[in-house]
Formats: sequence, structure tokens, C-alpha cells
Amino acid sequence: MSSIPHGGKLVTRFVPTSLDQLKELNTLEITQSELSDLECIGTGAYSPLEGFMNQSDYQNVLKQMRLGNGFIWPLPITLSVPGHVSTDISAGKRVALTFEGDRYGVIDIEEVYEVDLFSEAQLIYGTTELEHPGVAKLFARSPFYVGGKVTLIKRLPSSFPAHIFTPQETRNRFIQKGWNTIVGFQTRNPVHRAHEYIQKVALEQVDGLFLHPLVGETKSEDVPAYVRMKCYQTLLKNYYPADRSMLGVFPGAMRYAGPREALFHALVRKNYGCTHFIIGRDHAGVGDYYGTYDSQNIFNLFSEQELGIVPVKLEHSFYCMKCEQMTSKKTCPHDNEQHIHLSGTKVRKMLREGNVPPFYFSRPEVVEILLEYYHEHKG
Repeated sequence: MSSIPHGGKLVTRFVPTSLDQLKELNTLEITQSELSDLECIGTGAYSPLEGFMNQSDYQNVLKQMRLGNGFIWPLPITLSVPGHVSTDISAGKRVALTFEGDRYGVIDIEEVYEVDLFSEAQLIYGTTELEHPGVAKLFARSPFYVGGKVTLIKRLPSSFPAHIFTPQETRNRFIQKGWNTIVGFQTRNPVHRAHEYIQKVALEQVDGLFLHPLVGETKSEDVPAYVRMKCYQTLLKNYYPADRSMLGVFPGAMRYAGPREALFHALVRKNYGCTHFIIGRDHAGVGDYYGTYDSQNIFNLFSEQELGIVPVKLEHSFYCMKCEQMTSKKTCPHDNEQHIHLSGTKVRKMLREGNVPPFYFSRPEVVEILLEYYHEHKG
């Protein structure tokens, strides 16, 4: 059986509604990331959240990594409104939420409150530097937030309709497959040999692997989702057991919040039905803002019972020339000069220059897809 949803039950806030029923409502245009959050609240991926956070939950999350009801929750899920609009929005009003003019949901406003964005940045990201993509995105927002329950009235269009599942749908599929234990893997990058290694180490311990790449908003220099999906599909087809692996997409946006986001990713995958979740090196990190294993250590602050999902903490893996295979310091006895670490930055540089990365970086089928993309788009 899959894990119990965070908070005890899956929240469902998706109610398909005729747009005619909403035509009298005032509208509020939201960002792409807020639209992703609306979808995740509506489908239950963010259970137990039922809407965008009110001030009490927001402050608790910032300072204690918990909601007001005590449940673990490390990231604020908030809706920002422009200052000039906030004066026209007040508690008790119902407002339609639009993106690029289309209506996707409604919010029943409970409160409007002003926040300190610098304080939020320091507590969530550990920095206020604009070089951090999460901080830059935060500081581009208005400091006025709107809290209240939401109703998702229309699902987001997906570029990957065969792989977009609600948490209830993934849970049903795991049951159909006969999986009692499922390990989830979050990624925003193409899967290379180090990822493959830690996934298969984890798969030795459970019934199934749920490869769950994030396809919401990421940094502009990240490889686009459609290219990554081609890589994942090719890799799974050729190198993973079909009856023990499954590919889905996570519509959430990337925040690059390091340890807090690693914890958040685990709780979300718990809602999708995972019993285990892989936490690798610098999970959800960016630059040098977080320590190599900070994203693993944050799980030590909570009991496994309270988390409700088992963090699978794996060492940084590398290719050992002497072992002639992927390995880690836990299993390899050889000196560092035998170890080959290829950073994503170095590999992207090679690909942009049209050079084929070595076999120990990624499978040849994946490299071929990436080379084609960089050849077409990077010149």
C-alpha cells in the first residue's frame, strides 16, 4: 500500500465549472508559478493545503516549518497581488484567478496582508542576494499577499498528457502494479549516470521507481522540459525494468530553496503515494548557497513517523576508473585521482561546443538527444 497523504487525506479542490457562472466575478491575473501552485492545490499534490496561505500559516512556515495545525510544511505557498489591486480586494470577496486572460480557478478571500520580502528570503533561501534565482523571483513580487481557499475550475494544459497524473491517479496505478513500496525521484535535469546509479540502488530496496521530473517553471538556462522528457523516456525504455518503473510529471515550479525544498519535494511525493524518496547531493540547490548534504540533514529535524515518508539518503556518486563503474565513497576504496566528477556546468559547456561527453556521464542515447538540442538551439 502507498503512503497515507500528508495530513491524513487527499484534498480535492477541483470542480469543473462553466465560465458563465463566473462572468460576474472580478478577476486577478496570476503568474505561471502561482498557476502551478493552484493546480497542485486543486489536485491534492499540496495536501493538506486547501488554498493560498493566510498570514498565520505563512508566519508559522517561515519560522517553524509547520502549518498552524502542526503539520510539517517548509515552504510558503502564497498568492501575491499588486499594491494598487490590493486596495480593491478584501476579505469575504470571491475573485476569479486568470492566467493570460483564461480563468483557471477562484479564491474565496479570507485576508489580505503585507509581508517583509527580505525576511522571507533570508528564512526560506538563507540569503537575500539577487544572484539566487529564487530570491530574484521573490523580490519581483508585490509584498501584498492574499490568503483563502481556492477552487480549481480548469486543469492546466499539459505538453505531456500521457504522463500528467493526479495524486489519486498515481496511487491507483501503484495499486494496479502491485507496488507496496515506491521510491520517488525528483529532477529538473536530464538523468545522467550518477542519477541512474542512485535510482537503481534505491530500486533494489523497493517495489517500484516513480521518476517524477518537475516540468513547471525553471531557470532559463535549464534544459527545456520537452527535451528532458525525451531523455527520460529513452532511458527508461532501454535501461530500466518496465514493470518496476513509471514516469510522471510534476507541474510545480522550481524554487531552488535547497534543504527546505528537498523536504517539500518529499512531502509532495508522499501525497502522490510514494513511501520512499531519494535525497541526493545538493537536492534543489543552486550555486554554492547550500552545503552538499544540507538537504539530507534537514530530515533529521523530524521523526520518520511524523514525516510519513522514508528519505533515502545517498552519497554523491562518481565514476571510478579503477572500479570501472559508478560508485561512491561508501563502496569504492580508491584514491580521489581515480574518481571522475562531471558537473552539469562542465557538461553543458561540452554540449554547447558540440563535444560528446564521455560514456561515464550519460547513456549514448541520451547524449544524442542533448547534442541535437544544443546544436539546434545554442548554435
